[in-house]
Amino acid sequence: MKRASILLLSHLTRQNPKTLTPLLSRNYLSSNITTNNLKSCTKTNGLINKPHQFQANPSRNSGTLVGTTPQISSRQKKIKEKSQLEEAFESAATVEGMLEAFKDMEACFDERELGLALLKVGLKLDQQGEDPEKALTFATRALRVLDIGDEKPSFLVAMTLQLMGSVSYSLKRFNDSLGYLNRAKRMLGRLEEEGATAVEDIRPVLHAVLLELSNVKTAMGRREEAIHNLKKCLEIKEMTMDKGSKELGVANRELAEAYVAVLNFNEALPFGLKALDIHKSGLGDYSVEVAYDRKLLGVIYSGLEEHDKALEQNVLSQKVLKSWGLRSELLHAEIDAANMQIALGKYDEAINTLKGVVQQTEKDGGTRALVFISMAKALCNLEKIVDAKRCLEIALGILDKKETTSPVEVADAYSEIAMLYENMNEFETAISLLKRTQSMLEKLPQEQHSEGSVSARIGWLLLLTGKVTQAIPYLESAAEMLKESYGPKHFGIGYVYNNLGAAYLELDRPQSAAQMFAVAKDIMDAALGPHHTDSIEAYQNLSKAYGAMGSYTLAIEFQQRAIDAWESHGPSAHDVLMEARRIREQLKTKARDASTNQLPTKALPLPQSCPSGRNEETYIMTSLSARVKQA
Repeated sequence: MKRASILLLSHLTRQNPKTLTPLLSRNYLSSNITTNNLKSCTKTNGLINKPHQFQANPSRNSGTLVGTTPQISSRQKKIKEKSQLEEAFESAATVEGMLEAFKDMEACFDERELGLALLKVGLKLDQQGEDPEKALTFATRALRVLDIGDEKPSFLVAMTLQLMGSVSYSLKRFNDSLGYLNRAKRMLGRLEEEGATAVEDIRPVLHAVLLELSNVKTAMGRREEAIHNLKKCLEIKEMTMDKGSKELGVANRELAEAYVAVLNFNEALPFGLKALDIHKSGLGDYSVEVAYDRKLLGVIYSGLEEHDKALEQNVLSQKVLKSWGLRSELLHAEIDAANMQIALGKYDEAINTLKGVVQQTEKDGGTRALVFISMAKALCNLEKIVDAKRCLEIALGILDKKETTSPVEVADAYSEIAMLYENMNEFETAISLLKRTQSMLEKLPQEQHSEGSVSARIGWLLLLTGKVTQAIPYLESAAEMLKESYGPKHFGIGYVYNNLGAAYLELDRPQSAAQMFAVAKDIMDAALGPHHTDSIEAYQNLSKAYGAMGSYTLAIEFQQRAIDAWESHGPSAHDVLMEARRIREQLKTKARDASTNQLPTKALPLPQSCPSGRNEETYIMTSLSARVKQA
């Protein structure tokens, strides 16, 4: 990664400002390399030190007469030539100059002496980012020299592995990248444990490794794991930076953004607020960083359905963006504000806001498409369906031309448009558009979470329109992709399993339905808590599945759990509580009738804890996801 390579290259240069040879030979590297080793290295190695000592006592040289110029041996000439080549390499300011100097060195140095130089060239090429294949070639050669097969961990080998992980990521070789980075992480951990290298030297490299791991896992769709690495990055920065540094504020904001990407707004909020506090204290209320922090907080508060707070942050952000003349960011902030107004039911205000924005956009620009999508949303809420459809047609006309150049942005916009067609009961149009979106996302591994969300929506719509058999593979695929992206306990996955349960019930497969509802309930309890309305309804879904199997004892038990949970909601849950009690009595009647007529059907084992949610909640999940992406 470019930023990491810049930091590591400067760190490597600080450690050893004008030396190559002492660090290049295998014999030197086979010893325990410490920071003191690096800092105490002089410009020359042991082979050069001996001639210097020899010249310091000229009387020992019987072939030299006083007052005459001493003869320089061929060996001394070779050492001097090497020293000059090293100086030329170290003084090179550009990658071209460094490559030219390195080519001269190759003619004079053995391969085993070039390890550090190879590493430095690789880092410089990775920093430039234009030729990752060449960077990988240098990194691979460096690793062959530096990794001598010793069991002892090596700091330079760890740096080389980080470089190889970074370059492999640039080449989209994600599995290779993970292998290199995980090995570097383990090696740095051993160095820290053994005290072989100073902690202050290990931390910058470990930070680069963890940051790259976060990028790779995000690209592979493993976003929960990526967040774990990103949190470790922040912990390192908190240990090494001033509490009020701008970079520490940015690190907090980046972690908040990562949580927003997985729709975990509760976890995102404290990091977003901390970023704002750091930047306000250090840079003032009218800094650009503060504006970006407030924009993100607007998204977070929207996700938490605290729309007044979201709009307040947005307005403050707009003031700063306007004062800095950041026109593009300001237009997007105004679109965000309109969406917040829509969420608050202020549809006419939102339309007026958008009318002002559309006049400032380019005719075929992506921003203009976003304006018409939000306009359609406001018109749809006002039940002006014809006008809303016209706005969507304009947006689609713009986006169609940008599928190749901006696939992620277009896919997000298509997903939002499909949701509006759902609201207008245009289900076939919505399904068609979502399938088009999915075909785009399939080519983008880093968007696996979006692809999973789209697949879940297609499955839900097919289920809603009675195409149950077609719905199941989409829902099953969605569950797997979302588990890989968000982890097994994300609430959105609970909704997918709930819909799978509903599909199996429709196909008269109650045992399979009960299994799906049980998984959903597990997830709902973990993500939302056992008294959340969706968790409660999971009990009722399980009761329905067991009832369909004729296992009335279990059906009654789960229905009773639902009743107990609804009772904790007080008067607001009166109607649903009465309905739940009615269903329980109905089940008791069926149980009595069954006991007199037939043996009870064998039931599935009682799950330790079991999940569910309403079919409509998949819509809520994906609606929220689309809103976040648009923001």
